[in-house]
Amino acid sequence: MESTAIRPIPPLPGLTRAGFTGALLALAAGAWVVTVERMEGMDGGPGTALGGVGWFMASWALMMAAMMLPSLVPAALAFARAGERTVAAFVAGYVGAWTAAGLAGYLVFDGLRSLDISFLAWDRAGRYVAAGVILAAAVYQFTTAKAGWLSRCRNPLELAREERSGPGGGLRGGIRHGGYCLGCCLALMAALFALGVMSVAWMVVIAALIAVERLSPWRATGVYGVAVVLVVLGVWVAAAPGDLPGLTIPGSMAMM
Repeated sequence: MESTAIRPIPPLPGLTRAGFTGALLALAAGAWVVTVERMEGMDGGPGTALGGVGWFMASWALMMAAMMLPSLVPAALAFARAGERTVAAFVAGYVGAWTAAGLAGYLVFDGLRSLDISFLAWDRAGRYVAAGVILAAAVYQFTTAKAGWLSRCRNPLELAREERSGPGGGLRGGIRHGGYCLGCCLALMAALFALGVMSVAWMVVIAALIAVERLSPWRATGVYGVAVVLVVLGVWVAAAPGDLPGLTIPGSMAMM
């Protein structure tokens, strides 16, 4: 009877690991450079217009590459152990999953803006709505759903064992892993929209929070630490948004 046991995936040589890690970090750095150039002069405040769908989708894909590729290194190395041809397809599938999520976010966000609900103006309830979104993201840190998705994000080797068949397996694995990370990070991305999705400063902050909880050797400390940061930001936005460094108050750029 044929054995169904899964054979172990051999470790990568040190130079190969360094090469893949360096390539991903270089791609992320390049994406940051282009993102900063595209966002120059834009209103980075909460609720800002996202522009045309084509422009936004290109910008969002670059943002996801910049923000997520550093945290993707362990998963990419797991797929590199399954076969080097798999890695590029894995990264493409992963960024593709996040790009599709960006389109959904664009449609929801732009749809709400088109309603022109005066209640959501920043000088009325807008800042409290933004604060509520950030605080909801903090609460999500303690849910079982978050724990389950984060566990999958932090342990990609099992997925790499299931999807070992070259580029096709890498693409499927990237899409699946992107789905896991969506479940894990969706609340953090919502917080980014609440703080200013076109703000490079807040992109850096959210990317750092994602990296902490995905890469920290102390999982619980990372999760709780991210929750504390979100609580502080949420309270600050509600109580004194003008004093929060990096936050562009809606309307301030137009007045300038």
